[in-house]
Amino acid sequence: MTHFFASLRRNYEQGRISGVLLLGLAILLAIVLFGLIGPLFVDATNAQVGAVRPRKPPGADYFLGTDSQGRDMWTLLIYATPNTLKMGLIAGFIGVGVGTVLGLVAGQFGGWIDAIIRVISDALLTVPAIAILVIIAGNIDRMSTWVMALVVASLGWMFTTRTVRAQVLTIREKSYIEVARVNGEGPWEILFTEVMPNLMPYIVASFVGTVSGSILAVIGLEALGLGALEEMTLGNTIYWSQQSAAVLRGYWWWWGPPIVVIALIFIGLFLTSVGFDRFANPKLARR
Repeated sequence: MTHFFASLRRNYEQGRISGVLLLGLAILLAIVLFGLIGPLFVDATNAQVGAVRPRKPPGADYFLGTDSQGRDMWTLLIYATPNTLKMGLIAGFIGVGVGTVLGLVAGQFGGWIDAIIRVISDALLTVPAIAILVIIAGNIDRMSTWVMALVVASLGWMFTTRTVRAQVLTIREKSYIEVARVNGEGPWEILFTEVMPNLMPYIVASFVGTVSGSILAVIGLEALGLGALEEMTLGNTIYWSQQSAAVLRGYWWWWGPPIVVIALIFIGLFLTSVGFDRFANPKLARR
């Protein structure tokens, strides 16, 4: 533990762990705690349709008022936030996992395997992802948070594949890789013992970016009415506020708080991504 904190302090003094990274992690931690601890202080039934009197403005009884379906917006926000984060994390794990495996294989073995993976990933990157996601989501009869996460993850692996592949091609030319080959280490042993440890900062940075893109895609699909409408999520909250013409009717508390939480999530993810880029790239840290 002492060695861990000493390493953190050394990286902070070198500029690799920056205030930007710490601020981003602090924002994300606050949002996660909001979703984990919040349910302990509210009644879940107030977030169900018809639970309370509809269209009540924020006040002493209901901190953020109620919507047209008779749901307490504060309670709804507490339960919607972790559900949205869960979909983004699931899609991020799957997307980065698939992308990392494909990037490692393409970069390490090259040849026709590399050519196939590179062509497929480059081709999919040129296609508007939201158009494909709308088509896929629109043809699924029953949507759930897990299905939505899988739909988004299906197009969340290409950037990671390219990043990991490029880093593997660079690392495999290092002198210590040649030493490992001379010492009799096989391709898979080199991949997991020599290459993977040096890729972790890039993989973490790609994960943060993929989670951010996945959450954006999920919210976009839900705002179009293509999500799991029976689930409590931030995107569905915005969708139902649109259906009820909340902006035109002046009911700001139906759509304002979800947008604020979404903005905080993206600010936290953006700052964290920038911080990890600086950690992975010593040149950025020195700047």
